[in-house]
Amino acid sequence: MSTSALVSDTTNDGSPQFVEVGYASTGFLIISSALVFLMIPGIGFFYSGMSRSKNALSLLMMSLLSLAIVMIQWALFGFSLTYSETGGAFIGNCQYCGLISVGKNAMSLTAPAVPSIVFSLYQMMFAAVTPAIIFGSSAERFRLLPSMIYVLLWATVVYDPVAYWTWSARGWLRNISCLNTIALSNTPCQLGSLDFAGGGPVHVCSGFSGLAFAMVLGRRRRSRSEVFRPHNMTLVFLGTAMLWFGWYGFNAGSALNATARAGMAAMVTSLATAAGALSWCLWDMIFSGHMSGLGFCSGAVAALVAITPASGFVAPWAAIIIGIAAGIVCNFGCRLKGLLGFDDALDAWGVHGVGGILGNILTGVFAQKSIAILDGTVILGGAIDGNWIQMAYQLAGTTSIAVYSFTVSFILLLILDLIPGLSLRQSEEKESLGADITEMGEIAYELFSQEQPNLVTLENNTTS
Repeated sequence: MSTSALVSDTTNDGSPQFVEVGYASTGFLIISSALVFLMIPGIGFFYSGMSRSKNALSLLMMSLLSLAIVMIQWALFGFSLTYSETGGAFIGNCQYCGLISVGKNAMSLTAPAVPSIVFSLYQMMFAAVTPAIIFGSSAERFRLLPSMIYVLLWATVVYDPVAYWTWSARGWLRNISCLNTIALSNTPCQLGSLDFAGGGPVHVCSGFSGLAFAMVLGRRRRSRSEVFRPHNMTLVFLGTAMLWFGWYGFNAGSALNATARAGMAAMVTSLATAAGALSWCLWDMIFSGHMSGLGFCSGAVAALVAITPASGFVAPWAAIIIGIAAGIVCNFGCRLKGLLGFDDALDAWGVHGVGGILGNILTGVFAQKSIAILDGTVILGGAIDGNWIQMAYQLAGTTSIAVYSFTVSFILLLILDLIPGLSLRQSEEKESLGADITEMGEIAYELFSQEQPNLVTLENNTTS
């Protein structure tokens, strides 16, 4: 996240009061919030199309349930835990609980270019989109009610701390080169791990949490005649287009102000995504002989993931390299599940977990001072600028986030699964019928003929 700003003298309570002629950055961030919002149903459509038809609706439902749950959690205490400027190195405090003191004033150390209420709105969308990604790994076998409770707990004990480490003014990863400046008596240096828009808190975190979910649930069940393949590629393309469109708010918006750096972030996002879609597609064609639509969409999303942490730090030529690398590396990552024996159903780990790691590491290689300075932000650059130690910072941050998110998620899921009534997985009978009818009592498509069982019959069978 960028921290350059134009602020006035402090108000009576010591907080800098936002001032900006024309309010360009405020409008920009509100629009960016709406774009990130669009990514949440985009994920739902993407996953829905990739699933079997009997689970299509439940995946859309879970994406929007995540949005609703996290919005309430964010307002009550999530924002404060993630962004309070008087916290320690690992987690915030209750400075902003209930959005108290969040309004027209800016946050001087975190987002001084916009009112704090606008910054909170924008970051709420990040917090909401992240848990929705997880269910790509556990698709077609999770239960809705336990998953809703998991989202609430996960956002509090996994996402909020990890986002605080990475983006909060006093987070330890953001200040890893100068940990002695984190204390409240000092001004934090904010020269540490680089993550412009969420390679760690969003993608590595959700990818490895998804891996934990997949391992706790076990493999999907299927009849001998069933094949795990997308039931509706039109929905996959629709979801991909919504994600690509929304990602401009995700990456460009992370500049937190309307500057040339935001424009650069949008440009490199475009180039990386195009390169990733083509590289995955061509890679598939070499080995299968088909120009796969699923490959194109998967490559686009993989590249969007990989460019996320780098988007405010790298030049256009580097973005193309990152996109090509994402298309190839994440393609291989998705194939690992067959070799390692876990069922990452819709490749949340293979795309987001692997792609997030790749993006974080390549940010350490290609980050340039000349790109960050476009909005006045000063960094030491990456290996390309001779700052080789940045690679170590990136690796430390990525490893810490992956281990923490996987471990805490795994423990959290095991505990939830032991609570009576909160079993995470559907029964074998309900799983064979599909989550749409057994969990929701609804179906995505009305395809029954007169000779086939109707919806009422199926409902009676599943409740008896």
